[in-house]
Amino acid sequence: MTSPHIDILPDKPALVQRALELTVEQIQAAIAEQGRCTLALAGGSTPEPLYAALAEQDLPWDKLFIFWGDERYVPVDHPDSNAGMAKRALLDKVPIPVEQIIVAPTGGGDLQVDAEAYERSIRAAFGDYEGFPQFDLILLGMGDDGHTASLFPHTEALQVCDRLIAVGNKDGQPRLTFTVPLINQAKRVIFLVAGANKQTALAQVFAAEADPNQYPSRYIRAAEIWWLLDAEAGKQLSD
Repeated sequence: MTSPHIDILPDKPALVQRALELTVEQIQAAIAEQGRCTLALAGGSTPEPLYAALAEQDLPWDKLFIFWGDERYVPVDHPDSNAGMAKRALLDKVPIPVEQIIVAPTGGGDLQVDAEAYERSIRAAFGDYEGFPQFDLILLGMGDDGHTASLFPHTEALQVCDRLIAVGNKDGQPRLTFTVPLINQAKRVIFLVAGANKQTALAQVFAAEADPNQYPSRYIRAAEIWWLLDAEAGKQLSD
């Protein structure tokens, strides 16, 4: 793994603009190279304006395949749904073929069965590839506890190395999440991190030594990683 790129931007709009540039760049490069782009979206409030900005771009939308790095176990029309947020901000506004939008199933009532179904859907989109498929781009956030996707500190999902999808858990609230090795297989990973409450976790993520089980974002070791931080989040790293 090469060293991660760390961009500390003045504010959240600047962070979103930089994320837009890197996302469009990777989409265009992937389509030029292989005729399509596989993009995994993040949830939370930070990427929402990115999706709105992305919807304004002139892109070959029919060549995009959309996934989610994690999803809460709620219906798509629930306010907490990551897919629902992306649908409102981006997907309802651009002509991506519906069969190329791979939503995590969250209505079966059995988390493990739905995790396996999501894994099969991902594999099918990659031509039933048997190993860990390589996403062109995975967007991630980071919580103030250092978690990313739904890989929370000291949870079983952190240790799942033989599957694409694991069952995540936050305070008894179930999630479906990409596993660490699936994320690490990506061509490019972009973290979007904003807010002063992220400073402590970021200091541990970038420390010479720290426990990745306590700060799970340390587990992410993809070939190319961009950390986009606003000034408040990146203050300790820039001092």
